[in-house]
Amino acid sequence: MGPHPAVAAIRLAVRRVLNDILDDHGRAPGRPAHEPPPSPLVLVACSGGADSMALASALAFEAPRLGVRAGGVTVDHGLQADSDLRAAEVASRLRELGLQPVESVAVTVGRDGGPEAAARDARYAALDAAADRHGAAAVLLGHTRDDQAETVLLGLARGSGIRSLSGMAAVSGADGRYRRPFLRLDRQTARKACMVQSLPVWDDPHNADPAYTRSRLRHEGLPALEKALGKGVVEALARTAQLSRDDADALDAWAGRAEAGVRDADGRLECAALHDLPPAVRRRVLRRAAIEAGAPAGSLFARHIEEVDRLITGWRGQGAINLPGRVVARRQGGRLVIRQG
Repeated sequence: MGPHPAVAAIRLAVRRVLNDILDDHGRAPGRPAHEPPPSPLVLVACSGGADSMALASALAFEAPRLGVRAGGVTVDHGLQADSDLRAAEVASRLRELGLQPVESVAVTVGRDGGPEAAARDARYAALDAAADRHGAAAVLLGHTRDDQAETVLLGLARGSGIRSLSGMAAVSGADGRYRRPFLRLDRQTARKACMVQSLPVWDDPHNADPAYTRSRLRHEGLPALEKALGKGVVEALARTAQLSRDDADALDAWAGRAEAGVRDADGRLECAALHDLPPAVRRRVLRRAAIEAGAPAGSLFARHIEEVDRLITGWRGQGAINLPGRVVARRQGGRLVIRQG
């Protein structure tokens, strides 16, 4: 008899991602075609929760069958009492699954952007450092379809455009380092897989704390939407993420091609040429120009770009626009100049 359907589902999802990683690894530049690539190392980021424990168990099962080395990392954010003991316990569970190397990394969470963003920044910095330290080909993350739906709703609430509705990418980070095998699986499948495999899981109290926006959305917002609209809301939101990502990627590519055609010989942006572009493309060109001038991407919001856009579409002789990073945008003689002031 085969494995439980939930276990089969998580293993299949991981197997597909590992095969993609092997394909990418085999095409690494500089390696002779006749020389077999070395066995890549794949790490799983594990908090001890159901999603990441299910992911760790699937990686431990599939990796040896595909000739992949598998390890794990757990990050101790230091935000709760005895968090170091819990991290050590998670690391021990990963070793019991057969993962090697395994390490627990303690981080200091700052304050920038609020508690959730600060913890996320610290976590990814630690995962990047661990991947570099071990020479890992990829890091697997346990985000599920439910996480994707929550991310789409958070993006919708920010009102910052189609890119914010595209949610989390299945592949992201430098050189495609981060992989999310479970984006098409729901949270309940991961929890069921842990239960039938007798894997102990830890439920982070922060996930139920109403002080956190995502927690309120998970326990109040999404259930209210499902009550009003039906049980297909999560799946529909996840599908919206993929469609939005495809659209945003296409518009980004269009903007990249259009940019060369709106610059003069000195590299300045021509207002008339910008005016002729569709708004979605023009605003992407303006955003790229602002970032190139030194504006931090994370601090550059839709309202900033809309103000700069009015220098093109609603020109009334208005003054310069101040952007994050001490970048200034001003219109001069039919040209748009964006540079640090």
